[in-house]
Amino acid sequence: MKTEYDVIIVGARIAGASLAYELGRAGYKVLLVDKANFPSDVLSTHNFFNNSVAMLREMGVLGKLLATGTPTYKRAYVRLEEAVIDGDFPEANGETECLCIRRTHLDRILLEHAAAVPGVAVLEGFRVAGLLRSGETVTGIEGVNAGGEAVSFRSRLVVGADGRRSAVRRMAGSRRLAAVPTDFASYVGYFRHFRQEGEPCAEFYRMGEYLAIVFPTSDQLHVVGLMFPLSWSRMLESMKQDPEGTFRHAVRTGFGRVSFADRLSRSELAGPIRGLNGYDNDWHEAMGKGWALTGDALSFKDPAVGQGMHDALFAAKALTGVLVSHDDWAASWDRMAESYGRIMNGKTRPLFELACAMTRNVPVTPEQTAVNWLIGIHPEAKRAFLGMYNHTNGPEELERVIGGIMSGGAANERE
Repeated sequence: MKTEYDVIIVGARIAGASLAYELGRAGYKVLLVDKANFPSDVLSTHNFFNNSVAMLREMGVLGKLLATGTPTYKRAYVRLEEAVIDGDFPEANGETECLCIRRTHLDRILLEHAAAVPGVAVLEGFRVAGLLRSGETVTGIEGVNAGGEAVSFRSRLVVGADGRRSAVRRMAGSRRLAAVPTDFASYVGYFRHFRQEGEPCAEFYRMGEYLAIVFPTSDQLHVVGLMFPLSWSRMLESMKQDPEGTFRHAVRTGFGRVSFADRLSRSELAGPIRGLNGYDNDWHEAMGKGWALTGDALSFKDPAVGQGMHDALFAAKALTGVLVSHDDWAASWDRMAESYGRIMNGKTRPLFELACAMTRNVPVTPEQTAVNWLIGIHPEAKRAFLGMYNHTNGPEELERVIGGIMSGGAANERE
């Protein structure tokens, strides 16, 4: 196996595999490494809204993903206390359907898709132990392969695509630019025989201090996420002792007055309940001399906004575009870092800010309740609300629509 590449990517899941695909197509020699062997599962919100489905189609991988039998959906059912927002996500880039595919399928297929591109090499079961440097510039990686042999590889750029606890980020010295800790614990389970009402859809609930989210997913299952305050220490301890029983009890307690609780009680848990007891919504320096970050290594967001998949695909194209536009990387680190950071900030920061707001456990005000009711009954407001999630529009468009409706209502009252 050769030891010198243009780019080494650490982490071969969606962020790393999609970047390897884009870089390989651009003509670069790429080494993609991961400590795991695939197929491999990972705790994740693995949903693609239809704007991201369009990117998968453009990559030429959507057909392979759909061949797994994973169902698609286009509808959202959102229950915020007593307000209901029920409608289809706006069409995005010609796509109407969304896809929530399990990581055991997704990551394997994306990895194989990237590996089929000339110039892309893959090394599974490789654990990175350190970064190589020449002065202040990162020049490669060193680590241990699956056979226990210590080896090193050199490159012009090392990219950390290794998740929210990125080792590359830590070793490169990327600065954390923003961090908002969550107020919630988050647990996820896969359920068999869960029945949805009407056509397949994404379900989201906020009732009191409980949140829940449901997606139809692969293998004839539904993935169900449950969130409750981190301050509930007795609940956290109970989750350790009896995960399934506590999960089901929490759903009955928090959502007993809606059909979701009854439908879940009739379903069968498939696999263990897994949880994440506290996390930061964070944002890091995106690039430096000889290194860059992508995916959750760059920015981790509350899973309730479901943006991780989109941001990984978008970053792959963005970083590739920056690299292609500069011939002499060694003389351009500062310019490339500014460009990549600006692109990512402009595209993904608005929903990062939304995630930071959603991650706080604050009571819903009467004013917000009134707005939620309005969104639920007004088609234009509903479209703008759902359009935030698939980037059809930004949060400012929803504010504009709400403001217009309320101004019109006030004018009608005066007349």
